[in-house]
Amino acid sequence: MSRIAQWLTDAEAKLDEWGRGAWIATMVLAFILAWPLGLIILGYMIWSGRMSCSKTKKSFWRKGTRQTGNTAFDEYRDETLRRLEDEQSAFEGFLGRLRAAKDKAEFDQFMTERRNGVSTPEPAS
Repeated sequence: MSRIAQWLTDAEAKLDEWGRGAWIATMVLAFILAWPLGLIILGYMIWSGRMSCSKTKKSFWRKGTRQTGNTAFDEYRDETLRRLEDEQSAFEGFLGRLRAAKDKAEFDQFMTERRNGVSTPEPAS
């Protein structure tokens, strides 16, 4: 491995050790010094997943949970988080069905108007 590649690997490990704030500070500093370098660092941060909160939506809820030592509370918290995740999934499904019904109603209205010869105004270009 070349010296530059080794230096970049060491810098990446050190920034990971310091956390997301160090990555952001490095990116801002790179933008100030040379914007193409800042753009490269930003692209790397997005590509490597260092800019996202979590890999999946559901892991967001459980990211900060740790065992408190009180088993009753831990079980209650886990059950509540499970229930919230289920409710979120059900609500997202409801919104999807609602959007589909609205789209179908709009399309049916368009087809009815078209069959009846009602012209709709063309949008101005």
